[in-house]
Amino acid sequence: MSSEPRRDRLDQPVEPGRVRLPRFNPESFGQWSENIARYMGTAQFIVWMTLVIAAWFLWNTLAPAKMQFDPYTFTFLTLILSLQASYAAPLILLAQNRQADRDRLTMEEDRRRAAMQKADTEYLAREIASLRIALGEVATRDFLRSELARLADELDEAAHRREKRARAEWEEDRKEWDPERS
Repeated sequence: MSSEPRRDRLDQPVEPGRVRLPRFNPESFGQWSENIARYMGTAQFIVWMTLVIAAWFLWNTLAPAKMQFDPYTFTFLTLILSLQASYAAPLILLAQNRQADRDRLTMEEDRRRAAMQKADTEYLAREIASLRIALGEVATRDFLRSELARLADELDEAAHRREKRARAEWEEDRKEWDPERS
């Protein structure tokens, strides 16, 4: 596609008299609105707002009539507070929407990780079950100990028999060499 402006293209209708508003980067504007909403939710903002309203009230109550700039039941103060609220509400909503989007992404990532962990856990459970089945056919530690003890006893008995036989043979050999002892 060509990078020509829209008004120079012949395949697009001309929009006469349309006012073009400046475009803002939504991410930058969103960050700016979050900063404002975050500040408006602090005790510092409430204290400063209270001080400004108190100063406004005191100035327009105690100052001479010529110096009062909001003498009629604080109409201008009401207008300023309404203006502040009318801008604050959409900014706070924008910040909440951005937070909801972040929360949604976080939840999706958490779900994805939980699914992966569940799959890993199920795999490991299957592996452990197969190892248990395989170990059913393998000798246990207690079985090996009992078998080794039995073999050691058999070897001791065999050694004892060999020793007896060797002693008996020695006695016979001795009798043959020394006929007086018999």
